[in-house]
Amino acid sequence: MLLLPDFSLILLGALLRRYGGFGEGFWPGLEKLVYFVLFPALLFGALARAQIDLETTLPLFLAGLAVMGSGFFLGLAARPFAGLSSMGFASRVQCAFRFNTYIGMAIAGKVHGAEGLATMGVLCGTMVPFANVMAVGLMARHGQGGVFRELAKNPLILATLAGLAFNLLGGTLAVPAQSFLTRLADASIALGLLAVGAALRWGQAGGRWVGSVWIMAVKLLCLPAVVWFVGPWLGLSGVARDVAVMFAALPSASSAYILAMRMGGDGPGVAWLISATTLLAVPSLTFWLGLLRG
Repeated sequence: MLLLPDFSLILLGALLRRYGGFGEGFWPGLEKLVYFVLFPALLFGALARAQIDLETTLPLFLAGLAVMGSGFFLGLAARPFAGLSSMGFASRVQCAFRFNTYIGMAIAGKVHGAEGLATMGVLCGTMVPFANVMAVGLMARHGQGGVFRELAKNPLILATLAGLAFNLLGGTLAVPAQSFLTRLADASIALGLLAVGAALRWGQAGGRWVGSVWIMAVKLLCLPAVVWFVGPWLGLSGVARDVAVMFAALPSASSAYILAMRMGGDGPGVAWLISATTLLAVPSLTFWLGLLRG
């Protein structure tokens, strides 16, 4: 029931793209608005007002690195039985570790309120650079240069750094600024989830089915299991542990498709994996949330 409203918005986005009559040009513009304006406002506002505890943040950061590293190497293990070209496989491996920030923020806020939003914001914001570096690195031979320049211009990274700096320097948001950021943040969740639904694509998966199943299992089952067992050893507990498990269980991000297309990779296969992990995240996230609340 916690997931139903958010995944209903994803379904609505898919229906509106197909039957709403908005035109194909509408959805890229909406996603650009969310990515460059609304979501950075959400991240900055949440982090600027958060109570940041370094004793909790460091284990959270280490847990995020464990998730990203595990996804990367477990994804690479599918190479012998994927049945794909080198570039096609490199395109798909990113689906084993990239994460959908929109869904993560929506669920964290639903489960743990403002504290959950801030914690998920810190985790996603600090992991975005690692996700981009690993994904681009896999396809670098066939892609374009300037990866560090792209990272420096990434709005999610900039908003995270700005929010953390504002917080650590003791800044206080004026009431009008808080209201302004809150309104943008409220819009970001709903519109972001609609954009996720509109980005869903189905077609031929390509390659051997066992390779696709492996990547989906890594993303939705193996990575949350890693955090579940490693988290307590790292010192994670309470909200931080819940958020780390939810982060690990998120479906693949639509940005993986954009990167694959831009660098000459297997765009249709990546789109299929993103769509499949998003759909399968309904039962898998329900399972992990049930364990956390149990």
